[in-house]
Amino acid sequence: MLTSRLPGRVEPYKLAAHAEHLEGLVALGDMPRLADEAGVQNGDAEVWLDFAIDAQGRREIRGRLTAELQLLCRRCLSPMPQSVESEFLLGMVSSDALAASLPSTHEPVLVEDEQLNLLAMIEDELILSLPQVVYHDEADCAVSRDQLSSGESAESVSDSPAENPFEVLKQLKGKT
Repeated sequence: MLTSRLPGRVEPYKLAAHAEHLEGLVALGDMPRLADEAGVQNGDAEVWLDFAIDAQGRREIRGRLTAELQLLCRRCLSPMPQSVESEFLLGMVSSDALAASLPSTHEPVLVEDEQLNLLAMIEDELILSLPQVVYHDEADCAVSRDQLSSGESAESVSDSPAENPFEVLKQLKGKT
């Protein structure tokens, strides 16, 4: 189990030159954009990062993160635990032009003044790994299947044939 905290900023070019490995915890409560997307979170994300220079001379970060988040069930809107994991490969760049030259296997990460905001990078990866929708199992959800229906089935709404939506256009065309 990880116990040490990762620093907020690092010098990634130096770390890559020495093929450094960082691992540690990042507080989920320090991530305001994650809170905007998924609500206020408690606890920590566990992060493993390997800095390296690949065979083509690109500086890269191979990483993995895991976190236990509390996300809202889209059915009953009550929080439920959701495990989130991500593996990523980032290419360090200092401009958008360099980002465009990265291969499709790498996602760009912007390094400004030879400093990398590690917290923002990890927050980005967490946000990207959030599931689209989250639901409790039907048996565990506070909202039942009956509460989700509108009351009338689609077949019982109308027994007569549906009106042609283009009938109005046909009538207008006939007037000219």
